[in-house]
Amino acid sequence: MTILSATAPAVAQSNNGAAASAAGEASRFGAKIDHPLTVLQVLPRLESGGVERGAIEIAQAVAAAGGRALIASAGGRMSRRVEAVGGEAIQLPLSSKNPFNIYANAGHLARLIEKERVDVVHARSRAPAWSAKWAAQRTGRPFVTTYHGVYNENFPLKRRYNSVMASGDAVIAISDFVAKLIVERHHVAPETITTIPRGADLSAFSDDRVSDARVIALARAWGVVDDPRPVLLLPGRLTRWKGQTLFVEALGILRSRLGTDKFLAIIVGGEDKKGRFLAELNTQIAQLGLHDAVRMVGHCDDMPAAFKLASVAVSASLEPEAFGRVAVEAQAMGAPVVAAAHGGAMETVIDQRTGRHFEPGSASSLASALEEMLLLSTPARAQMRAAAIENVRRHFSIESMQAATLAIYEALAGRSFAALGPVSSTS
Repeated sequence: MTILSATAPAVAQSNNGAAASAAGEASRFGAKIDHPLTVLQVLPRLESGGVERGAIEIAQAVAAAGGRALIASAGGRMSRRVEAVGGEAIQLPLSSKNPFNIYANAGHLARLIEKERVDVVHARSRAPAWSAKWAAQRTGRPFVTTYHGVYNENFPLKRRYNSVMASGDAVIAISDFVAKLIVERHHVAPETITTIPRGADLSAFSDDRVSDARVIALARAWGVVDDPRPVLLLPGRLTRWKGQTLFVEALGILRSRLGTDKFLAIIVGGEDKKGRFLAELNTQIAQLGLHDAVRMVGHCDDMPAAFKLASVAVSASLEPEAFGRVAVEAQAMGAPVVAAAHGGAMETVIDQRTGRHFEPGSASSLASALEEMLLLSTPARAQMRAAAIENVRRHFSIESMQAATLAIYEALAGRSFAALGPVSSTS
């Protein structure tokens, strides 16, 4: 099975047939293409999260390349960011999972595609992907999907519902782990799948871009500015599968081995709506005698500074992460990562070189990995920090993600973003 990476020169060669078809479709507009290559991305909302960030990053690349970047969603607070990067945010009722609404949205999108002369349709989430697929079929446009998650299949029809994300003319997997899962679950041709890892924004997640003043301000806000202990940082939404309870359990073991004067754990993340999980964590922290060693700081708006403050970043997810951008952003800032040995972390964290893997779900294994990181010598820590930064710069930058995605768009459209003018018969 061939699974292409974002850095492979032939990243979009498997789509030559679709490209030729798209070129023929383009010729229906006349002998001359007189509009920029236009990409429509479709997702439920523009509120927050990795899917939304990825869509905006690609919109920015499309606009910078001379194309036209449209994002259709039900709107949200990130809509302004679309406009700021040169894209266009279009509001449609795409967040609904109601089958009748999904079908109606196909009509909305088909009309939008024709009106805006869209060349490529790119879906990033399941419900709107069904609408986008049908709209692309009606209008004869190439259809791209990004398989963002490890979607559960806890009832019989769920695999069918998920399958739309594996039905594109080109399917983007955000890790090799996800690419293999797509083939195993949906039995699609491997040559339609391109692995394009998510990227860290090196203009933001870079040591020289984050001032000491920002780090001090954050430490002051968290009440740790005068605390000399090394920081163990666990970022992520406060939800059980992210592993906060496992982390706290491991800290209890670490306390018995090293004492609480050897570390300060900071858990970053907004609380769940009802606050029950937050209350459970606070109870667990108290029961393990960790009240002086653990801080729950809520949402953080300056994660680059948070990672610069950290001695170690932790990804303790109980289930495999499809990719896990936290591990990449932490390494970009020079923070070694301790991560569960499953999912995307097996590709992003190099064990013993840029961090440590631990046995998924094992508090004792996590505690041992954390202890090892805390006891690193100064030269070993510096070497790991440099290796982490280099790992991200070489393999997980936003620029490489953007370039690989744009190559797929060009292959499917049968022309480059810069191309206007006559369409050759061999396009």
